[in-house]
Amino acid sequence: MNIAIIGGGIGGLCAAVTLQKQGHEVHVFESAPVFHPIGAGIGIGSNAMQALMEIGVGEEIFRNGYILNTQVFQDMHGKVLNTIDFSVLKKMFGQENITIHRANLHRTFLENLKTNTIEFNKRCIRIKQHKERVTAFFEDGTAFEAELLIAADGINSPIRQQLVPESKPRYAGYTCWRGITENNGRVKEFTSTELWSTKGRFGMAPMKDGFIYWFACINTSPRNPTYQQLEPNEVSSIFHHFPETVSDIIASTPSEQILHHDISDIKPLRNFVFDRVVLLGDAAHATTPNMGQGAGQAIEDAIVLGNGFKQFEDIRSVLDFYNEKRVARTGKVIRLSRQIGAIAQISFSPIAAARDLFFPLLPSKSLLWRLKFLFDVKL
Repeated sequence: MNIAIIGGGIGGLCAAVTLQKQGHEVHVFESAPVFHPIGAGIGIGSNAMQALMEIGVGEEIFRNGYILNTQVFQDMHGKVLNTIDFSVLKKMFGQENITIHRANLHRTFLENLKTNTIEFNKRCIRIKQHKERVTAFFEDGTAFEAELLIAADGINSPIRQQLVPESKPRYAGYTCWRGITENNGRVKEFTSTELWSTKGRFGMAPMKDGFIYWFACINTSPRNPTYQQLEPNEVSSIFHHFPETVSDIIASTPSEQILHHDISDIKPLRNFVFDRVVLLGDAAHATTPNMGQGAGQAIEDAIVLGNGFKQFEDIRSVLDFYNEKRVARTGKVIRLSRQIGAIAQISFSPIAAARDLFFPLLPSKSLLWRLKFLFDVKL
């Protein structure tokens, strides 16, 4: 098929690699003027790693990643509240959880595409469907016609908002800084750590080549000007109530390696397919980052769509297969991630104290079991 993909992020590029390997004619349109190797670290769960192995890029991505065996939750003083043993997932499903620099993930996908697959500086502003074709219209006045259009243009997708006007990003109640800096022995190997307090939340995880990825969140109003354009030392001071390592990690991060965004998701949709248009990745199911599944679910989308083409010759059957596999699953991720974020971001001291009292009483295996649906998946 002649397929247009709007958006050159993780989901769009993974879909392009998947479908191109199957022999489809794929054209990717990205609004950015060039590929910039920026972005913070991200987690890739074993579910996504299974999917990446299927399309032949998993080994390369794994080599650029760093294995996480353990997730540790702590209170504001560094006392352990609970842990999750991710090494169990390796035994159960054959793949590891890893951290990786987002730019390295992007680059791997780009290098596995044919030359001239992607066009930059192409912002799609609207689409039009007619019979068995879809036309994408771009901000520069050009247009492109395809047999299938994949909208992978992010949480603010103009295409989704054209198709589902009531679907708007919804603010989660907190803003977040993310950064990458040198480890220098400050973060335990193979271990992701998250600290909770009524004044904020901090997470950190090791990456390859001696770096760490961190995030820091506080509850606030959306687009609060107080927290825009802060320097590393100013961000660090917000989290000084945590152990000294936390403020030290933030302060030592170069300002150009820190990103700041309000955290939003979208209400789960009932449908990702609109005739010859398919929503994919954040355009379909943007989620809060509390489960580390934003990239993973976009990757799953791409693999499922590709598997649909493997199983069915009729395009309608392919798209019905995609809808059936993806809508309910991603909706569950959105809802659960939002719940986890609300629990982690509790700012009312009595409720936070109760959380910190009862959370350690939960068996670690029960925490992993609650996430079992993520990893025990057949795409």
